[in-house]
Amino acid sequence: MGAYILRRVLLMIPTLVGIMAINFIIIQFAPGGPVERVIAQLQGTDVSATARISGGGSDFSATGNEASGGSGTAGDAVTSKYRGAQGLDPEFIKELEAQFGFDKPPLERFLTMLWNYARFDFGESYFRDIRIIDLIKEKLPVSISLGLWMTLISYMISIPLGIRKAVKDGSRFDIWTSGVVIVAYAIPGFLFAVLLVVLFAGGSFWDFFPLRGLTSDNWDELTWYGKIIDYFWHLVLPLIALSLSAFATLTLLTKNSFLDEIRKQYVVTARAKGLAENQVLYGHVFRNAMLIVVAGFPGAFISAFFAGSLLIEQIFSLDGLGLLSFESVIDRDYAVVFATLYIFALMGLVVNLISDLTYTWIDPRIDFESREV
Repeated sequence: MGAYILRRVLLMIPTLVGIMAINFIIIQFAPGGPVERVIAQLQGTDVSATARISGGGSDFSATGNEASGGSGTAGDAVTSKYRGAQGLDPEFIKELEAQFGFDKPPLERFLTMLWNYARFDFGESYFRDIRIIDLIKEKLPVSISLGLWMTLISYMISIPLGIRKAVKDGSRFDIWTSGVVIVAYAIPGFLFAVLLVVLFAGGSFWDFFPLRGLTSDNWDELTWYGKIIDYFWHLVLPLIALSLSAFATLTLLTKNSFLDEIRKQYVVTARAKGLAENQVLYGHVFRNAMLIVVAGFPGAFISAFFAGSLLIEQIFSLDGLGLLSFESVIDRDYAVVFATLYIFALMGLVVNLISDLTYTWIDPRIDFESREV
């Protein structure tokens, strides 16, 4: 097993490099960029709702008036490279390129980025006066709270329900729960989140739950158990909205997996030997049936942890990594974009490795040591 883990860890290196390289190449051909964004800010043509170039966010944000006035051949050359740069000093544009590192060839920038990321040195945000690692730490509690609790809740509900549906296949219980599951899967999580806000967060009916942040303003004044209650009170609505589709998918996956195993010959043999139904289900069927459920864990966890929470974060005013990544793309803050991409990809690879190792814990007959990666 040690050799297998080592091979998988070593395989993460070219995989990470490939992921970063593909996205780096795509960015090179994408229209716009941080330099164009600063130019648009200075020219007053940037209308993005998420623009964040403030007095402390960029060394060049306070020099817009001093930068104007360039003209001539050099100015025409700048204009041909950056649309909307008319009237800006070409030397100022060069300073902008140096500020963002665009004065170097793409290959050199890519290799420098990989070297820094290998040491977890992500630098600073282009438009926020803060180190990226500190920015991620600031947003991490929201993403951890949403991703971790949503995954645990959906598994704790879906696995027992899926097993029960498999045992009662075709019964009234199976039919009406299938209807509930299908309806839950059909409702978009963000739309259900809006409904929850309208009903229970002061929208038009009741005002039972808070609508902003993970904690209340008087958090520091609460007792330790009061802090726990307050924390989960803020998470009730977001977790319900997030768990809806995941709960439906995982329930059906568990049911179908158990149905497939229950119909196999070894189950018939176990029952013929006089074993109780619970012994058959949890002593024989469970380990085999759970393999496919475990296989879906990495994707479900990563999706819930990052991408799946974007709209939920917006609706419930939660400032997490999903919202950070989205705003960074819109703002052309490529330093944050690539840093979060690197962290997401690395965590995804690690979780996949953990998932494979979990296979061996559930079913010792699986031996990755004798298989090629």
